[in-house]
Amino acid sequence: MEEEKEMRSAPPRYRYKLIKFMTLALFFIVIFLALGFSGLKATSSSGYCSSCHEMKPEYYTWKASTHSEVDCVSCHIQPGAKNLAKNKANGVVELYKKTMNTYSAPIQMPKEIPNSACESCHNMDKREVTPSGDIIIPHDKHLAKDVKCTQCHSGVAHGKIAERQVTFKTDYGKWDDSLGKSMMSDLKFTKTKMETCVECHEVRDVSTECKTCHTTGVLPKSHKESDFKTGSHGELAKKDLKSCNKCHSFMSETEIKGFVEIPASQQFLSNTDSKITQISAQDYAKENTFCKDCHTTKPKSHVKGFVNLHGAKAKVSMEACLACHDKQKTGFNKTNNVTCNSCHPAMHADKNFKERHPVNIQNATRPTDFCYTCHNKPKCTSCHKED
Repeated sequence: MEEEKEMRSAPPRYRYKLIKFMTLALFFIVIFLALGFSGLKATSSSGYCSSCHEMKPEYYTWKASTHSEVDCVSCHIQPGAKNLAKNKANGVVELYKKTMNTYSAPIQMPKEIPNSACESCHNMDKREVTPSGDIIIPHDKHLAKDVKCTQCHSGVAHGKIAERQVTFKTDYGKWDDSLGKSMMSDLKFTKTKMETCVECHEVRDVSTECKTCHTTGVLPKSHKESDFKTGSHGELAKKDLKSCNKCHSFMSETEIKGFVEIPASQQFLSNTDSKITQISAQDYAKENTFCKDCHTTKPKSHVKGFVNLHGAKAKVSMEACLACHDKQKTGFNKTNNVTCNSCHPAMHADKNFKERHPVNIQNATRPTDFCYTCHNKPKCTSCHKED
């Protein structure tokens, strides 16, 4: 009688949804009663979870994860008949929200996965290292300090897709095996982040030296070359500054500004080009305090009388000079070294020089032939390189 009264009092546009919900709910109750244990088992499978349109993101990321052979219920439902019954009751509530379109997106887990779910498969007492063999992870010590598994491994099954804001209602139709694999291929969302380890160690006053967590010292092969420090590291940084930043960002005493990364997965759904915007390798060396000791030390080439020799060397490779020096003070003031305009003052160093210039050059970005009708071309091109 109550249900019938509720249906009569509901607005016309909701009556169909209420009838649909009650029909579905009755259908599932009949299925449970008819099939008993086998029906309960069928509705607890990962395949059943994937039948909901809203669960497509979670299903396809799980399918592409390292936990694809572990059923959803193994992690999301605690053992015992009471917990199973509670979950099935919640399922009816979720069915109502789905039918009435009142659920919120992106879908968020109400509770973190408990350690007991992980320990049903993983022996924490004997788990010392990761599969790579390099990282030292005494799991028993972490558990003794009440460190939850999900604090380090929260992205292992779904790649943190809810946090990445790619699971809204408008995106459900785009999900398939291909997108699931793409989202799980970005390791920074599935693997433990080094900054998580470092931040936790700093708070707990645990050593953050490389040897604390790494058995090999994690020194890349390129760093072992004899000319790495004096020759090749600058060129390698220019080609792949992102790789350098993975380790060296933690070695800087201050935050490195200007390094912004836009991951490829972010543009997958929006169909826009992925770009990485970052500062140059030279300016990175001025921002990172780890580089300071070397980049503020006078090189062996700077012998007595180098002032008279440096012009010819600068013409060969100005980039080599700019690894330590600035043409002028640009805001990267982590190094207190000599800048080019310390000895070569520019007449237009004042940022408002264009306004005072007798000829309109407001939109000019570099010298043209017209400029050299008044200015000395050799002097200008010593800084302004021609195409």
